[in-house]
Amino acid sequence: MTKAAARTGASPTAMVALEQYFPEKQCIIEDDLAYRILPFSMRAFVWLVKSDLGRVWMVRATEKDAPGLWGGMLCRKRYIDEKLTDSVNRINAVVNLGAGFDTRAYSLPVLSYMPVWEADQPENIQAKKVRLCKLFGTVPSHVRLVPIDFDREDLGSVLASHGYSADKRTFFIWEAVTQYLTETGIRATFNFLSKAESGSRLAFTYIRKDFLDGRVMYGWENIYNKYVKNKIWLFGMEPEEWPGFLEGYGWKIIEHIGYEELAERYVRPTGRELASTPVERIIYAEKV
Repeated sequence: MTKAAARTGASPTAMVALEQYFPEKQCIIEDDLAYRILPFSMRAFVWLVKSDLGRVWMVRATEKDAPGLWGGMLCRKRYIDEKLTDSVNRINAVVNLGAGFDTRAYSLPVLSYMPVWEADQPENIQAKKVRLCKLFGTVPSHVRLVPIDFDREDLGSVLASHGYSADKRTFFIWEAVTQYLTETGIRATFNFLSKAESGSRLAFTYIRKDFLDGRVMYGWENIYNKYVKNKIWLFGMEPEEWPGFLEGYGWKIIEHIGYEELAERYVRPTGRELASTPVERIIYAEKV
């Protein structure tokens, strides 16, 4: 993963934080901790645009740059939260790969006593540790922060050095990370996941290969120029390729879903009009 990838770690949480200023019935995801966990610069930005006009401007600016990004990012987070909550009685641990400033381990009541490992690049882990200590006095005892370079370090060995054991039935979260890895990094991660305990769950997002290859833009020309041409986004796969790929590592797809369907679940009931995008999709799978 590049340094540029590390710098994107707080952006999704900033969007969640800003979402909290929408009227309750229009809010797509609830997270009272999102604002407080952000670094100062991001908190300042959210504070500046939290007014009605500021929020409208921010959403429009985001949607102009990448139609469907705002709603998609919030919907995928809510989807993963729901799957994690539904699975909590069938798992023994949570591993969040590329956790960024994600708040699940601290804001979801069902995880209060669940061991959670949050892995990310060292600079993100250090920045998050600073905020957690500021908020709670220390890193909560059920959480282990794990600095790692996914492309260069062995995930299993690094997690084991922080107390994780593969015999734990685990819920793995891999949100908005795969596009930043090389294929070598992807396969190394799935080699680790292939050793997971039967019944473990995995929720991850990915970018379509036809977009990464420049064959179809889906209205995301600006994102393509910024992230693909500058070699920040590196990996993508076509939807029909995933079942066979996952089967090779011992995983079976439970649900493979696009953001248009997620928008029907989570955006439409709010009455808001937000675009959707086919560029990114999400897979929920079980270890067999």
